[in-house]
Amino acid sequence: MNDVARPYPPQISIPATYMRGGTSKGVFFKLGDLPAAAQVPGAARDKLLLRVIGSPDPYEKQIDGMGGATSSTSKAVILSKSESAEHDVDYLFGQVAIDKPYVDWSGNCGNLSAAVGPFAVANGLVDAARIPQDGVVEVRIWQVNIQKTIVSQVPVVNGEVQETGDFELDGVTFPAAEIPVAFMDPAEGEGAIFPTGNLVDELDVPGVGLLKATLINAGIPTVFINALDLGYTGTELQAVINGDDQALEMFETIRAHGALRMGLIGDISEAASRQHTPKVAFVAPAADYVSSSGKEVRAADIDLLVRALSMGKLHHAMMGTAAVAIAAAAAIEGTLVNLAAVSGKPDSGKRHAVTFGHPSGSLRVGAEASFVNGGWYIEKAVMSRSARVLMEGAVRIPGDSF
Repeated sequence: MNDVARPYPPQISIPATYMRGGTSKGVFFKLGDLPAAAQVPGAARDKLLLRVIGSPDPYEKQIDGMGGATSSTSKAVILSKSESAEHDVDYLFGQVAIDKPYVDWSGNCGNLSAAVGPFAVANGLVDAARIPQDGVVEVRIWQVNIQKTIVSQVPVVNGEVQETGDFELDGVTFPAAEIPVAFMDPAEGEGAIFPTGNLVDELDVPGVGLLKATLINAGIPTVFINALDLGYTGTELQAVINGDDQALEMFETIRAHGALRMGLIGDISEAASRQHTPKVAFVAPAADYVSSSGKEVRAADIDLLVRALSMGKLHHAMMGTAAVAIAAAAAIEGTLVNLAAVSGKPDSGKRHAVTFGHPSGSLRVGAEASFVNGGWYIEKAVMSRSARVLMEGAVRIPGDSF
């Protein structure tokens, strides 16, 4: 029976928009719409976002929240007019854990980056004088998590964001308008693209042994491993990896030791509280396979195969930030990504653009690399995504959630 004498706080309503960006979706907020306690970083903000998304959930379903129980759908974005004269909007991303009570602020979401520009234009975060009646508006985004610039080309028709179109993105069921996104100088923070100074390192991983690895810091810190060294072909789909607890444990061990070697953590025990970064991915030369949707992907149409894990599970397609890392690594001769891309091809060397196969299909990405002052530099990495509003209005959470 309900204890009618006990006072329960009412729910509160917070303006929000539910958006898809690339192969991810999340809940978008304007900073000023959040309750005062959540407008600054800290426990109140984290608790609010956890309750909105429906975490922590021991059932791992997020039934009582907006999350979709995958790393691709357990996300939150906070946007505001930029404090920088060189940018239009400040973009803060939170990766919300599904079964644990924390929000990881250590990196960006490249897929949701594609939705930031359209949201900013539609919600008054871009100067109205810059928005054409018909055409394209360039939205300059400051990515707060990694302190980097993202430039988004947002299509506009009749003064409003054009969301519908015929651009198809593998991993997304329906076509939409194309949004080119450029990640400028994508090495995260002020660190080197290769934190160890090497294009290829050897990782001594307990239970696995010595593994060759490319440890790169572009888009998002990523640990690349050869698929063959792990007993895989690179054509695997989600069920093969996510249904194998031993495999998931192995990948988490590789990720933790990669994080330690990259200097992202000071002790191996810290990896458990930093699940969003680094990512771990395995690569292989191009091969024929059938994607998760039944689409045939031909080796002749791609340069290499890549499978990546996010928040402890094989991703259904490819994280946008990891795609940036792939583009950057492919552009530098001698990395494991580059070697997989040029394997068996007569024109070996760096690649200005590659098309890689992932579980849902393929994606083309590009990057320009140069060796400057004794180190590698990536001017920008570019890819096309799409985005659209799924629902807008307000989310509700119990008033004592934060």
